[in-house]
Parts: sequence; C-alpha cells; structure tokens
Amino acid sequence: MSEKRVRVVVRGRVQGVGFRANCQREAQSAGLRGWVRNAWDGSVEALFEGDAEAVDRLVRWCGVGPRMAEVETVDVSESGEAAPSGLFRVR
Repeated sequence: MSEKRVRVVVRGRVQGVGFRANCQREAQSAGLRGWVRNAWDGSVEALFEGDAEAVDRLVRWCGVGPRMAEVETVDVSESGEAAPSGLFRVR
C-alpha cells in the first residue's frame, strides 16, 4: 500500500452546499487523514493523506462534490504538510 499526500483547492459554488461535511464523510469512510475548510476567497481547501488509491478517489469526488455544488476547478498539488493524526476533520 503506497501512501500519498495532496493539497486540494476546489473553486466554484462550493461553500454553503454541504461540501465540507460530505467531504469529511467520504474521507473518513476511505480511511484518510487530513482536513477540509472554507477559504476566504470562496473556495474549499483540503489536505488528504493516506492510501494513494483512496486519495485519488477523493480528488475525483472533489471534481463533483455534493449534489448542490457546482465545481468549476480542482487544483491538486503535493503537500509537505503532514496531516494531523486521528480522524479527518472539518476546520
């Protein structure tokens, strides 16, 4: 099992549509560590760390998001920030 850690920035209509809560649920069910938060510019930022396949699945999920979201772009980059231990959480 290979590990992967990425930072994701999702832009579009992604705040006020349950994006963070749904992302947290998806990440926890995939066994990932990390966090998700709203950014001041209206985007949603996340850090995913764990099994590479599970991380890739979550990145793909971010391209769609929850039902009411309208995702325009998903920027993904490798991250040097270590995810906090424990469950994936909303910041």
